Amino acid sequence: MATTAPSTPPHPPGATPQAGSRPAASPPRRAGAGAGVPRLGDLLVKMGALTPGDLDWALREQKADGRRLGEILLAHQKVTPEQMATALAHRLGVERADLRAPDPGVQEMIEARTQRRYSAVPLRLDPQGRLVVAMADPQNVLAVDDLRILCGRDIRPVLALPEEVALLLNKQASMEEFVAEVVEETELDSGYGEGGAAINELRAAGDDAPVVRLVNSIIVRAIESGASDIHIEPQPSELSVRFRVDGVLRVVATVPLNLARGVVSRIKIMAEIDISERRKPQDGRVGLALQGRHLDLRVATLPTVHGESVVIRILDRSNVQLDLGTIGFAPDTLASWELCYKKPYGALLVTGPTGSGKSTTLYGTLNQLNSPGRKIITIEDPVEYRLAGITQIQVNPKAGLTFAAGLRSILRCDPDVVMIGEIRDKETAQIAMEAALTGHLVLATLHTNDAASAMTRLTEMGIEPFLSSSAIIGVLAQRLARKVCVHCRQPARLPLSKLRGYLGDDDLPAHLPDPVTVPIPRGCDKCGNTGYSGRLGVYEMLSVNEQMESLVANRGAADEIRRMARGHGMRTLREDGLRKVLQGTTTIDELLRTVA
Repeated sequence: MATTAPSTPPHPPGATPQAGSRPAASPPRRAGAGAGVPRLGDLLVKMGALTPGDLDWALREQKADGRRLGEILLAHQKVTPEQMATALAHRLGVERADLRAPDPGVQEMIEARTQRRYSAVPLRLDPQGRLVVAMADPQNVLAVDDLRILCGRDIRPVLALPEEVALLLNKQASMEEFVAEVVEETELDSGYGEGGAAINELRAAGDDAPVVRLVNSIIVRAIESGASDIHIEPQPSELSVRFRVDGVLRVVATVPLNLARGVVSRIKIMAEIDISERRKPQDGRVGLALQGRHLDLRVATLPTVHGESVVIRILDRSNVQLDLGTIGFAPDTLASWELCYKKPYGALLVTGPTGSGKSTTLYGTLNQLNSPGRKIITIEDPVEYRLAGITQIQVNPKAGLTFAAGLRSILRCDPDVVMIGEIRDKETAQIAMEAALTGHLVLATLHTNDAASAMTRLTEMGIEPFLSSSAIIGVLAQRLARKVCVHCRQPARLPLSKLRGYLGDDDLPAHLPDPVTVPIPRGCDKCGNTGYSGRLGVYEMLSVNEQMESLVANRGAADEIRRMARGHGMRTLREDGLRKVLQGTTTIDELLRTVA
């Protein structure tokens, strides 16, 4: 096994950085030590980060156990890591690193392995031509000299926290490079995870164990990439790692088979899943904090012919969009939706395939309805985001808590608003419709391709049309389309005949110019060369009026319902998507990909 100099591994997700992983703090405070150099404790007091009383207490602790002053202050949360880093930078006579916008053009000046070896990341060139390098230990003159020789430039070291350096390294280095380094460092064989000794070894593995570092790196990179899911899939000769970013999967790394069992076992340990069971699907969860963000990882394993596949859903509780005005609603569509959810009772359905943003819409709506004067109860599978002031219930079929059973209990608890994560069966649908007719506002999701089909879908489930027509006040169908990158998009002229060939005449608004101007993606550093960044909703809002209620009650077909709704002003998913294309926020290709 090749040997490398020690490096600073990334912190494991879910763990707060330990005091010992901070920048080196000052030695014990001694009279006359370091003449002319301000003492760390005095600097922190001068900054207002520490009180004189806390400093005296920390010095007594230091005298008793011999630890560094900085370690004691951080361990007992007397100062924040940022305050400590600022004080250390001042004490060492170096600048605090500005990590907001590293120049990607200087990354190649120092090899990735060397960056990890010295915990040093190049940031930019200063006006004097020196390479500004973020370092966890900027006083390591040997490291600075090595970097100067290797890159052929003078080095200006600046201080960064070790975890900041680790995150930069994870973000800037290639995943394949990192996997190659881990492979070099490990001697694990394909039996890892099969024998009891190997499992025990993995359970007790420290944060610097190769497999632990690899799993942590995969998770951290996925979060930094804005991925919603991580897919770890066994193949005949390797383990494939894919991220779903903006709804599209892309391969980010392949892991050798001799590490595959260890990677899967490590994830199962994190999610508290039975590590010895590999013949049936399992699921679990991991709660973690990263850079001040609180995240939930939902882990699902699936046995396949080549081994266990793992899918990790990343739920960022601090990043849920609760403002309906920012997720792509056209003003008139949002006004129609608001008119429905502000009614005192009735059923509101949100439809669309998995991953179309239905939960985001419902959470945003609940956020608008949430007030001390309303009792709101939800039943979900799973509870994706926790909302203050709302009673949320997690479905647990093993304990007999199904959607239908939970919904019956909810209605005995005097709710004003009920949210059902998904209507899956006749019993749940029946209770939901009856609740909507007895003075409750019911929000629920249903899997149909468009808004009109929701009515006929309930009939197919066994709900009498007279019941659903009286209960439902509105149906919102939606999709999520990628937004074209504003930094690299370019306008293109598209003949109207070609646009008509793509979408047909029915979905085209009148009086379009010929040709029309539409955006096309080019790809740049800002969007990872994909041409897209972020997503927005495409919507179809069907409001139920007396004529619509009569048509549904008389078992009208979905096509008839759709034609009537369009006659009353409903825009189809394609029409709403085309408006967004003409506004320059998404592309024709993306519209055709997301809307059938």
